[in-house]
Amino acid sequence: DSALRTELRAIHVTSKRSYGRRRLVRALRARNHPVGHKRVARLMAEERIQGKTKGRFRPKSSGGSSQLAPNLLDRQFAPGTGPTAWVGDITYVPTRQGWLHLAVVISVQTRQVLGYSVSKRLTEELVVKAFANAWALHPQRPGLIFHSDRGGQYWGNEFRQLLQSHDVVQSMSRPGNCWDNAVAESFFATLKTEEAAEPYASREQASQSIAAYIHGFYNPARLHSALGYHSPNNYARQLRPAA
Repeated sequence: DSALRTELRAIHVTSKRSYGRRRLVRALRARNHPVGHKRVARLMAEERIQGKTKGRFRPKSSGGSSQLAPNLLDRQFAPGTGPTAWVGDITYVPTRQGWLHLAVVISVQTRQVLGYSVSKRLTEELVVKAFANAWALHPQRPGLIFHSDRGGQYWGNEFRQLLQSHDVVQSMSRPGNCWDNAVAESFFATLKTEEAAEPYASREQASQSIAAYIHGFYNPARLHSALGYHSPNNYARQLRPAA
């Protein structure tokens, strides 16, 4: 078991000590170790390796006016299928200087974080920048669906005009229906379990940590159960048509 223990410890460190038994099994098999769950569980106990447990997923309520955009996405969250769609949301990251607001744009098809922005202020500009960053790197054909909750930042004039300028169709969660934006909410729960579990010393430290998590671990390396335990970047490569 010596070589296997070495690999197990290495994966535990590179996964930010977040992987539990299931993901460790998948990661070891990807490295040509044909292990079973019982064996990995035994080695984890002997090596005192324990993954981080994500708290129960409780997405926030989605209130607001019923006269905004309809729910076009309609919980079509299965990766690799359905309409081409992005989702957006905002969360609050605690620091000793106060809150840091984080807005993200995520692909429903690949679960990649395509763009994000941070600010100490909760403004419409926050979501405008997140979408603009995503579009600059991942421009789409007309007809893309952009889904969010009914937060005021997402129905401001500047943001809605930005979507219209790119022929993007806006979709919003139904009033009071908290599960309609579950993809974004689930990412935030993962982020706060694996990277942002404790308050940061400063907003700058939080910003750097979030960037490193997204670009250095989550997109390229984190095994995602909804993607058949592929990372978002690897899953996206598999979806691309052959040249």
